[in-house]
Amino acid sequence: MDWLNSLFFDSDSIAHIVLLYSLVIAAGVLLGKIKFFGVSLGVTFVLFVGIVAGHFGFTGNMSVLNFVQDFGLILFVYFIGLQVGPSFFEAFKKGGVTMNLLAAGIVALNVVVMLVLYYLVFDTNDPNSLPMMVGVLCGAVTNTPGLGAATEALSQVFSEGTAPQIASGYACAYPLGVIGIIGATIALRYLCRISLKEEEDQIARERAENPHAKPHKMTLRVENASMNGKNLKVVSEFLGRDFVCSRALHQGHVSIPNRDTVLHLGDSIFIVCAEDDAEAISAFIGPEVDDIDWNVQDMPMVSKSILVTQSSMNGKTFGEMHFSSVYGVNVTRITRFGMNLYADRNLRIQVGDKIVAVGPEDAVDRVANLMGNSVSRLDHPNMATIFIGILLGIILGSLPIAVPGIPTPVKLGLAGGPLIVAILIGKLGYKLKLVTYVSNSANLMLREVGLVLFLASVGIKAGGNFVETVVAGDGLQYVWTGFLITIIPILIIGMIARFKYKMNYFTLMGLIAGSTTDPPALAFANQSSNNDAPSVGYSTVYPLTMFLRILTAQIIILLMCS
Repeated sequence: MDWLNSLFFDSDSIAHIVLLYSLVIAAGVLLGKIKFFGVSLGVTFVLFVGIVAGHFGFTGNMSVLNFVQDFGLILFVYFIGLQVGPSFFEAFKKGGVTMNLLAAGIVALNVVVMLVLYYLVFDTNDPNSLPMMVGVLCGAVTNTPGLGAATEALSQVFSEGTAPQIASGYACAYPLGVIGIIGATIALRYLCRISLKEEEDQIARERAENPHAKPHKMTLRVENASMNGKNLKVVSEFLGRDFVCSRALHQGHVSIPNRDTVLHLGDSIFIVCAEDDAEAISAFIGPEVDDIDWNVQDMPMVSKSILVTQSSMNGKTFGEMHFSSVYGVNVTRITRFGMNLYADRNLRIQVGDKIVAVGPEDAVDRVANLMGNSVSRLDHPNMATIFIGILLGIILGSLPIAVPGIPTPVKLGLAGGPLIVAILIGKLGYKLKLVTYVSNSANLMLREVGLVLFLASVGIKAGGNFVETVVAGDGLQYVWTGFLITIIPILIIGMIARFKYKMNYFTLMGLIAGSTTDPPALAFANQSSNNDAPSVGYSTVYPLTMFLRILTAQIIILLMCS
């Protein structure tokens, strides 16, 4: 029976470590699916199972636990950065600036409320009090990457083995944090006397007046005499609006037009443009007609969806590819991450995009070969780019940064460094010939693997002192102070967004969910609405908020605990 004893109790055994993580993660994931009052904790339950395992002495070698914790954290934040990178800078355009400022306001108020409660309630002479409150802050806003960043920063401030296990504070505040975010969102509805039907009607009216720039297809007959004999380039410049003419019918013959194609009165052309521009284009060129079947004309043509898998295409714009003049086809639209986008000539191609090309079959096939169009290529992640990014992230995170007033140099650490590099690579990797494409499923898988490894490690390490912290220590204070940290900023910023900026309630729900990076709150918002406004609000503020949550957790530790 020695093998069995070694398997379960020898903390230095590799088999024991693998068994320990497997049991904690499997049990945590399964239990996390159970809903309490309609809300589940998801993979975060791995932390609580790890605490139970650590409490009963089911633990492992501390060096191995530290390695797995840090490696899991790096994987988690790096793939978050790759996911949000392409949209990180786009979020600051147009109305996104206001929304991101409001989200940053929630982050700042969370920190302010936490510090006020720390000075009012806790013993400021205790060196462990502030780090534990940072753990409470991370739990109150359900932000696990922030916990990871704070935990990693503590290793810079405290000597090895003396850093407080702030996961205890996180675990105390997390459950009411999930409930508090949703509860504060509901409370705003009644405090502001909001009618859900009126909010939905408002969104419908706004979209009718200002439709999104999504692809719109139509067939027009040329009836404007001033266009007779003019080529498509001249027409486009005169209109001042972008459109793609994918097919033209002249005297019974169909052709694939390019910028030099001359239009004549009576011609019929198939136009793809932004929905906003459709009416103006039709008014200038001629009326919309529906008596032409483009699929049965004399020149056999096809419309084919082509998957971009050729790395040499990454970062090229549609304009510089000259699809119509060089290849004899027109690219009418593009699908990226499930969204249909208008193929503007300045839009950059990314590996993983799906483009729609129209033209003679042999010409479309040539474009397909150029783009790659090989699904099997996307099944293999670009491992070199992933680990180059992680390498650069670790180097950046290890660089000491001298800050006036702080005795020791500040480092971004294993959370901040990889996150910043991943955001930059996700946005600008094509300039360095780095293909950053990772399928959604692969990104989610690696992210979740990193997250559960980190949570399991933190839970196991914190388990030995957790019961003592909660029962004999400040556990109950962590619970109610965490709840206040959750709801006060949401209520304040929520009312500012509603009364000052007249923000639609469904968009506000998404903003709140995004500013707390809380998927259960987003799920609740989506269930409450019949539109995509919550998802739009969530995705607009999520990238910046995730960055701020990780950064602020580190800054508090490094500035105030040094």
